[in-house]
Amino acid sequence: MIVNNVQLVLENEVVHGSLEIDEGVIRSYSDSASQLPDALDGEGGWLLPGLIELHTDNLDKFFMPRPNVDWPSHSAMSSHDALMVASGITTVLDAIAVGDVRDGGHRLDNLTKMIEAIRASQQRGLNRVEHRLHLRCELPHDSTLPLFEQLMHLDELSLVSLMDHSPGQRQYASREKYREYYQGKYRLDDRQMAQFEEEQLTLAARWSQPNRQAIAAHCRTAGIALASHDDATAEHVEESHQIGSVIAEFPTTEAAARRSRELGLQVLMGAPNIVRGGSHSGNVAAHSLAELGLLDVLSSDYYPASLLDAAFRIAADERNGYDIPRAAALVTANPARALGLTDRGIIAEGRRADLVLAHAPHGHAQVRHVWSQGRRVW
Repeated sequence: MIVNNVQLVLENEVVHGSLEIDEGVIRSYSDSASQLPDALDGEGGWLLPGLIELHTDNLDKFFMPRPNVDWPSHSAMSSHDALMVASGITTVLDAIAVGDVRDGGHRLDNLTKMIEAIRASQQRGLNRVEHRLHLRCELPHDSTLPLFEQLMHLDELSLVSLMDHSPGQRQYASREKYREYYQGKYRLDDRQMAQFEEEQLTLAARWSQPNRQAIAAHCRTAGIALASHDDATAEHVEESHQIGSVIAEFPTTEAAARRSRELGLQVLMGAPNIVRGGSHSGNVAAHSLAELGLLDVLSSDYYPASLLDAAFRIAADERNGYDIPRAAALVTANPARALGLTDRGIIAEGRRADLVLAHAPHGHAQVRHVWSQGRRVW
């Protein structure tokens, strides 16, 4: 198959030409048009490597579309997969919460169902793109380590992140922001919220550090990529580096992002942060890190379509030095490199033919076609 008349987004340049796919890989590409009559006309659109998503909890929404509504696993997984395809994402790490910030939380209830849905659909070839597993380990919880030890040997596991959402630190250094979020989420009155805060502080004091050290040790032994989460200070980052983290997810301050870069961690920020123009939690804005050259990876987090949109917005922003290839790398080559996925993430001969054809009328990126291992899936 040949895709013709496209702007090929290569590692360091954009070339107008054509690309040939054969047996699931990129066979060749050229800076000239193909003369074959059955070549697909890309109509001058951007042809990028398939997007790589390292952290999305989008699957949660399909398993429980409304409070207390459980949706059948096969339908939830199929709908989630379809949204990934429509967003141009060809490799997705579905983030599943291990441990929970509140007993009885639906994420903990759905843990086994979601993991089994990911594994079964992938093994049976039902998904249109490749789904892998990201375990989000909520550290201040007594069940976190035992659950992780049950799941750490799964073949689909590609990334583990260490999270502590207890009040007064990291993402919720502002206790006011913490109360605002959790009171709204769980519909707690002031008395219930005060009790909830005290419970979380008690759990964090007992479990956060032992769980952090134990899970990190397991990851080092098993060779599983490890990510920090919401580091706020240089000390947080230094601890994350010491225990083996290779990705810094959503650092909350410029200082934490800068120290992460100095220690060799890939700085990951939310694409919704770019699209919305700032953090909904009041933390450092992703575009500020881009302007400082401290941004390596974007994640769609809770809104899949934001990934491609954010990359094009960064490329169009004259305040930073990201051209189209460098901005595209935030959602392709860099996340692939962070996970050691050497078969994808760039347009090059012999790489997987995971590709996205996008047009950007009026400056807004739109996905036209998606290929997963050479098969057109959108």
